[in-house]
Amino acid sequence: MRIKTLAIAAISLLGLAAPASAGAVTLIGSGSVAAQPVLQALFATYSKQVNKKVHFVYTPNGGNAGVKDVQNGTSQFAGQARTPLPSDAGTTYIKFFLDGLCLDVNPKNSLSNITIQQTHDIYRGLLTNWSQVGSSLGTTIDPVGRDTNGGTYNFFLQAVLNNEPPASNVNALTADGLVVNAVKQDPNAIGYAGLAWQKKGLKPLKVNGIPCTPSKISVEPLKYPLSRYLFLVLPGDGSTSPKALVKFIDWARRSPLAGQVIAKAGGVPAFNKK
Repeated sequence: MRIKTLAIAAISLLGLAAPASAGAVTLIGSGSVAAQPVLQALFATYSKQVNKKVHFVYTPNGGNAGVKDVQNGTSQFAGQARTPLPSDAGTTYIKFFLDGLCLDVNPKNSLSNITIQQTHDIYRGLLTNWSQVGSSLGTTIDPVGRDTNGGTYNFFLQAVLNNEPPASNVNALTADGLVVNAVKQDPNAIGYAGLAWQKKGLKPLKVNGIPCTPSKISVEPLKYPLSRYLFLVLPGDGSTSPKALVKFIDWARRSPLAGQVIAKAGGVPAFNKK
């Protein structure tokens, strides 16, 4: 089966074929940890202000794991932080909102800018001391990243590592929150996490001279080098998805209120009306 990446307008018409159910609906999702803060904020607003009969259960087990859940039918949708791969056959990817993958160090690190090539060399084990990239620390670099369940792992693999495997000294963790906590606690660490996970105690670096800020997050045309879409993934061509889910996706992508929620939660609205 082909993997399809669709705008929601192509499937939103499915929700017009029949009247909505009068009963409560629970929608089951899993996947991206990077998208979790924004998704949870959208779920809460939708259930409270738009349709109180729709409820969401979301398990942040990593985008790659979430896509597998969609493929085997245990989830109705998945959050995903990378573009489709051949292993995602039989799914539809919907661009949901924009994000930037920030490269974070501890505030005790004097470094303010890093290049994609330097980041590649750190995570490949070719650069191992902070003095090699212009930091005054002069200590061993402790690189931290995501495990293979995360779509962010694949995004980093493609965008930074040229599909070369991380070095053995990279500490692979199961969630974005664990990555940022590791950086907060270790002056020698470097890690990566999305905009929604940028909290006090982190120092996001400029990448190729461009700051990881919402105003610079763009993929068309590219501004911040590690800009990306975050996706929702549906089974098949989306035609079997619950109408309540299709209506939620349409609202989340189009409404001004949803755009405000996305921005407040740490994402960058890509399609919402002003």
